[in-house]
Amino acid sequence: MAERQDTRTEEELLVLKAQDGSKHAFAVLYKSYHPSLLRFSYGICKNEQMAADAVQDAWITIMRTLHNLYETSMFRARVFKAVRWRTLDLLRKQPSGHVPFDEQAEQIAAVTSSPDATKGQLIWHIKQLPEGEQQAVYLFYLEELKLSEIAAVLEVPTGTVKSRLNRARARLREQMTTED
Repeated sequence: MAERQDTRTEEELLVLKAQDGSKHAFAVLYKSYHPSLLRFSYGICKNEQMAADAVQDAWITIMRTLHNLYETSMFRARVFKAVRWRTLDLLRKQPSGHVPFDEQAEQIAAVTSSPDATKGQLIWHIKQLPEGEQQAVYLFYLEELKLSEIAAVLEVPTGTVKSRLNRARARLREQMTTED
């Protein structure tokens, strides 16, 4: 727990330095978050190129507006929120009949047919959850965001995040037990 707090404190110092114009500090933040943001965006749109575009656009916005961030502890929430909004904007601009290619389906099929099937099955079951629950599960378990940060990213009250996580856990438990 102390290690996580140290990491958060270091991150807040980097944010302050980036706000003061340090390109190195911003580059460290970029390098630290970029892979997670790509995965998060891809989870929403299921399109690698769109996810890359959304994340890149979000970084540009973050760079231009970083000086407006008064609570440095909310940087994580701010970057995920920016990526979420940009991804949703790009999805809305798609032609209505276009269905993005989902290469993750092939990856999941490959994993579920392997000896390590439980991981693939869990991924498959998470993909069956409603979008809001998928995003809450991803941000909470994989990105380890706090409930308040997830609430800021998804623009919902903290209680709604708790409800989504509880519903997701219940659905996953039900799906996994009925599968046996």
